[in-house]
Amino acid sequence: MIALIMLQDTPETHPWQILHLEDSAIDHELVRMALTKSAQCHELVRVETLHEFEHLIRTLNFDVILADYRLPGFNALDAWSILQSQPNAPPFILLSGAIGEPAAVAAIKMGVSDYLSKDDMGKLAQVIRRAIELHSIRRAKDAADIELALSEKRLADFAEHLQMTIEQERAAIAREIHDDIGGALAAVKFDLSWIGRHTCDPATTEHVSAASDMLQHALEASQRIMTNLRPAILDQGLAAAVQWLAEGFAKRTGIETTVHAFNNNETLSKAVQLVAYRTAQEALTNIAKYAECKQVVIDFSDADKVLTLEIKDNGKGISPTELSKPKAFGIRGLRERAKTVGGWLDVSSSLNKGTSIILSVPLQPAMADTKQEVF
Repeated sequence: MIALIMLQDTPETHPWQILHLEDSAIDHELVRMALTKSAQCHELVRVETLHEFEHLIRTLNFDVILADYRLPGFNALDAWSILQSQPNAPPFILLSGAIGEPAAVAAIKMGVSDYLSKDDMGKLAQVIRRAIELHSIRRAKDAADIELALSEKRLADFAEHLQMTIEQERAAIAREIHDDIGGALAAVKFDLSWIGRHTCDPATTEHVSAASDMLQHALEASQRIMTNLRPAILDQGLAAAVQWLAEGFAKRTGIETTVHAFNNNETLSKAVQLVAYRTAQEALTNIAKYAECKQVVIDFSDADKVLTLEIKDNGKGISPTELSKPKAFGIRGLRERAKTVGGWLDVSSSLNKGTSIILSVPLQPAMADTKQEVF
C-alpha cells in the first residue's frame, strides 16, 4: 500500500507548468479547480492575447498548453502556428466548447495533440497526462532517430575509410612483392640459367631444370598475387580490365562468359574504376563458388552520366534468407564500397532463375577529385 501511494504521489513532486490561452476568467478558474481536484500539482498561467502567448512561449518553458478555440480576434490554430516556430514545442490541447467534430478532427490532423470539451473537465488531468507522456515518447524517438542517423553516418565513414585503407595496403604489398620478391626471383632465375649453361653434369642439369620449373611457378604466382592486390590491368581502361576478368573466369571455370560494353568512357576516375573492377571480381568469385550456372553476362555502360555495371548468371539464385544472413558480408561489402563513390548496389535473384548484381554510379565532373587514388 505504501508503494502504491508513492506511485500516485509521484506526479505531485513535478508540478505541471501549464500555459492557458483563455479569455474567460471563469473558465480559467474551472480548469484550476479540475486540476486541483485531481490532486495533480500544477502551476497555471493564463494569457488572453497572441502577443502575450508568443512572449511567454519564448521566455518560459511549459509542459503543456491548453487553448480555447475561439478568442477575440484569433483562434487556437493561430497560436498553434506560432508555437511551431519554437524548438521542442510542448503538447497543445484544445480545451473548448462545442467547436464541432470536423473542426476538432482537422485540428488534430494539423498536429494539435488532443481535444477536450469543457463539458468533460473531469477528464482534464488524464488528457494532459496522456499528452505529456506521448510527447515525451516522441521526443525520445526523435532523439533516437537522430542518434541512429549519426551512428549510420559514422559507420559509413568508417567503412569508406576501411575500404580505402585496404586498397592502399594492397597496393603497398603489391609493390613490395614486385620490388623485393619479384627482383629476388628474377635474380635466382638468371643464376639458374648461368648454372645450366656452365655445367655438363646430367644430375646437376636435372636439378637446375626442376628448380627452374618451380621458380617459374613462383614467378607466375607472384604475378597473380600482384594482379589481385593491385589490378594494373586497369591502366588499360575499365573495359579491358573487365574483359580480362571475364576471360580468366571462363578459362578457370569453363562457364560461358560474355561481356557487352556500350559507350565506355575511359576518363573515369581511378576510384570509380576500382569500385567497378572489385564489384565484378567479387561477383564472379561468388558465381564460381555458389551459382552452379552455365552462363554469365556482363553489361556495362556510362550512358546518361551514370556508370552501370551488371553481372548476371542463370544459376540457382540466392534466397532472401541467404541475402539477409548476419555473416553475408560479401554483398554488404560491395554495397559499402559502392557508397564510397556515391553509388549504390542492387541485387535481384530468383530461385533456379539466376542472380543479377547491378552497380550504379552517377558520374559527376567533380567525382574524379573527391577520392584519394590508391594506384
